[in-house]
Amino acid sequence: MLEVNEIFGPTIQGEGKLIGTPSIFIRFGKCNLKCIGFNVEYETPSGIKKCACDSYYAVDMAFKNSWKKYKSHTEILDEVDKLLKDYNYDFNIDIVITGGEPLLYWNDVEFQKLLEFYINKNHKVTIETNASLNIDFTKDYQNKILFSMSVKLSNSLEPLKKRVNKSTLTKILNNSKESYLKFVIGDDFLANAIIEINDIIKDIPKCEIFLMPLGDTASNIDKNSLDVVNLAIKYGFKYSDRLHIRLWDNKRGV
Repeated sequence: MLEVNEIFGPTIQGEGKLIGTPSIFIRFGKCNLKCIGFNVEYETPSGIKKCACDSYYAVDMAFKNSWKKYKSHTEILDEVDKLLKDYNYDFNIDIVITGGEPLLYWNDVEFQKLLEFYINKNHKVTIETNASLNIDFTKDYQNKILFSMSVKLSNSLEPLKKRVNKSTLTKILNNSKESYLKFVIGDDFLANAIIEINDIIKDIPKCEIFLMPLGDTASNIDKNSLDVVNLAIKYGFKYSDRLHIRLWDNKRGV
């Protein structure tokens, strides 16, 4: 059973190496992390106030009843086709698999059929993941997936052993050569972030690394972006804005 929080688009990819690219997003429900350190405040359907990441509605099981359950990947294909029916693109739009944590579904046959379908139809498929779960590459098409790996630092308040899995990072980078890392950083965490990032990347294959500003509103992105840009310049990393938040704050479905 595939549990999906939302399917939306066409919109643009808001961060990472494909920023600005027209995309359809398929957001899966459930996550193995909570990331309360990102300090996005929200209220559950029952009225409980909590803090988490900006995708809390796809993470917190309190929202589970709002997720749609799909028995077959073809049902998801139908939903995407409906979104695209009024668009006459002369290219195959990017498909972004996000969450929550979509790799919780990696071993699901229907999840793999979804990936295989879009890759065989020559869509660029990106999986946005925290890359903390163990996965295996058993099919050739899996090597064509672009993994956008948002590895969590200690500012997430998740324990190190839970948030950093160098075995998975190594496996993904060895099998998917275009995949990359991205790190979310606030202006109060700059020095510690570099220490932690360097510790993560020293034992894994070389890849592109993007630094991104922490925030779930445009004003918060503005507050953090210059310091993160300067940090990227100082240490030779790439900077990625979070364009979707800058344009729409934390509005869903865009």
